[in-house]
Amino acid sequence: MVSPPQPLVLVKHPALPANTIRELIAYAKAYPDKLNYASGGEGGINHLAAELLKKMTGTRMVHVPYKGAGPALTALLGGEVQLFIATLGSALPHVRSGKVRALAVTGAGRSPAASDLPTVAESGVPGYEATNWYGVLVPRATPSAVIAALNRRIADVLADQGTAERLSAQGFEPARSTPQQFAAYVKAEISKWAQTIKGAGIKPD
Repeated sequence: MVSPPQPLVLVKHPALPANTIRELIAYAKAYPDKLNYASGGEGGINHLAAELLKKMTGTRMVHVPYKGAGPALTALLGGEVQLFIATLGSALPHVRSGKVRALAVTGAGRSPAASDLPTVAESGVPGYEATNWYGVLVPRATPSAVIAALNRRIADVLADQGTAERLSAQGFEPARSTPQQFAAYVKAEISKWAQTIKGAGIKPD
């Protein structure tokens, strides 16, 4: 019913000689299958976001799955891999310390939590968007009046200043939607990621 999207951020190890998305694409095309990118597991959002980037840029990079986003970020910090599409909240402290470099955020627009970072779309990949999102689902037979009441209550919570500030600090962008809007969003996301999964040949574990 309500979906607060959380844009991700593409971060790289400092040793990788590419400091923008355009430079990264050029490097990946010059050296196909030489770049390794981490994920928190096969089929997770980190993996799918990277596969979508590969698909839209015509690049070839090697996927290295880890058992969770934490180990994947640790692998990037240690130089085991060169790239990782992480959540903003987990990556920003390391970006600010200089341990990793952020290239771009993956949302449709810039994130208030890191407004200096461009989006992937504005950095040379028009139409690219990949976000974490969270919503509330109920059984199909739930009465419409109950759904409407739940939607109002959840929207009120998201509108609370304290809640909004806590979510924003973690990179979330609190958003309210009607049940109909959220249903359409979920349908579009299923179609988008189904195509990405099929194109990348990703199989369930």
